Amino acid sequence: RLMRQAEKFGRPIITFVDAPGAYPGLEAEERGQGEAIASSLALMSSLTVPVVTVVIGEGGSGGALALAVGNRIVMLENAIYSVLSPEGFASILWKDADEAAGVMKLTADDLLHLGVVDQVIPEPEGGAHVDPRPVYTAVDKAISRHLSQLNREKDLAAHRYQKFRAMGAVREEKET
Repeated sequence: RLMRQAEKFGRPIITFVDAPGAYPGLEAEERGQGEAIASSLALMSSLTVPVVTVVIGEGGSGGALALAVGNRIVMLENAIYSVLSPEGFASILWKDADEAAGVMKLTADDLLHLGVVDQVIPEPEGGAHVDPRPVYTAVDKAISRHLSQLNREKDLAAHRYQKFRAMGAVREEKET
């Protein structure tokens, strides 16, 4: 509802993601969790206003993805972002969440290198909660900069589509 309202009035959408993962049980599906996530993904894909997503903690599974279909994705340095939590991944393939986390490439630096996120915001030693004011300032500046750049885009839905379509594309590197 709020995303549709933002679009109606031409307002940008800024989402903050800190969702460790949606509960995957039968009860959650009975309450419509999957449909709600799918509806959010579909709506965010078609929005004509700028969408900036900031991953501030743990972004794992559909709950995080439902709010992260942004033209720009920014992450705090110590945040993680993935389609599945390391624990969930480990329960499928291994029994060790640390090993799964390494394979998943879910850190801010990994995701920046892979082109999934557009910017990593540094945190003070010990994390953002130790000294939050400079992190708030950095997040504010990042959002402002990205919105300013996105305001020049002609078709934001197409821009968002191309961004997500390019994720996971294999790039061949020439041997030197």
